[in-house]
Amino acid sequence: MVNFNGEIVSEDANILVQNRGFLYGDAVFETLKIVNGKILFLEDHYFRLMSSMRVVRMEIPMEFTMEYLEEQILSLVKNNKIASSARARITVYRNDGGYYLPQSNTVSFLIHAVSLDDAAYFFSENEYEVDLYKDFYITKHLLSSIKTTNRLINVTGSIYASENGLDNCILINDSKNVVEVLQGNIFMLKDNRLITPPVSEGCLNGVMRKQILALAKKMNGIEVTEGVISPFDLQKADELFVTNVIKGVQPITKYRKKEFSTEVSKALVVKLNESLNLI
Repeated sequence: MVNFNGEIVSEDANILVQNRGFLYGDAVFETLKIVNGKILFLEDHYFRLMSSMRVVRMEIPMEFTMEYLEEQILSLVKNNKIASSARARITVYRNDGGYYLPQSNTVSFLIHAVSLDDAAYFFSENEYEVDLYKDFYITKHLLSSIKTTNRLINVTGSIYASENGLDNCILINDSKNVVEVLQGNIFMLKDNRLITPPVSEGCLNGVMRKQILALAKKMNGIEVTEGVISPFDLQKADELFVTNVIKGVQPITKYRKKEFSTEVSKALVVKLNESLNLI
């Protein structure tokens, strides 16, 4: 079952025939984590969604309050009988009509939810190898910082990673600087300085990125900053890790021939769980 405009309907419902999100990528979305009936970082997700809709000139319905969307998401989780932890995605797309030029800027939304195994964020001890993805580049502009349904770089990069036995790939921009990874933001620790690319480099304005920046600033002995990272910098790093709302913090253990420690990422997982009362 899915939530379509506030109504629980079958996933087989034919809602894609003229769907602009399907036809043109004319849609934005948010992926959220729900634990025990509470949406984590709800306010951050809500305001990023509203900002994304404004950037692509969608009309924001009057009823699209934070409380309304929270109710719609949680009602679907309850209807799907998900007891503890869930992953939900809300996609907002411009309504049918027109070709590249839409006939209207009004919108509809679709929510999908599935259960997750773990409520708390956990630290992975597994090896996690990454490399650069250089077939396509991210452009440094505002659209790159929001979550639209045009994710072809992420899709083709994921195929490349799978074909080459990698766990993830690092994306670079048209200036050949590091931007993010396929499924989240990237952080680099070098000489007790924790760096992540600024949004101006083309990275997603990640919700978990914001949380980790705040938590890291409270750690003793670490300077936290947003700065440009070159691929060459990665091989001089002491530690690399990935952040997103579903996984939390994922340490990178290997980039090319360089292997990394995981001490700071492990500490951040503990602090993240403590801040959310998940442990």
